[in-house]
Amino acid sequence: RQRVWAALRTLPPGLVSTYRDLALGFGGPGYARAVGTGCATNLISPIVPCHRVTRTDGALAGYFWGLERKRWLLDHERQHARHAY
Repeated sequence: RQRVWAALRTLPPGLVSTYRDLALGFGGPGYARAVGTGCATNLISPIVPCHRVTRTDGALAGYFWGLERKRWLLDHERQHARHAY
């Protein structure tokens, strides 16, 4: 869980990743379920921004605080993020 949370904290505001892409960073697509579990057990979002993770098809998936809030957070970050990358 700690490794997943650390990876989530590297996702810049306004950008998203997928469970699969994060899983590849842990060794392969088979770790996608572990990424999902890490997101599901995160109760301090948006500090650990699990709302920035979507399914491979871009669809929003489970979020403890509800999908409407996840959608709002993503939209808000896209509108206000200032990327210096």
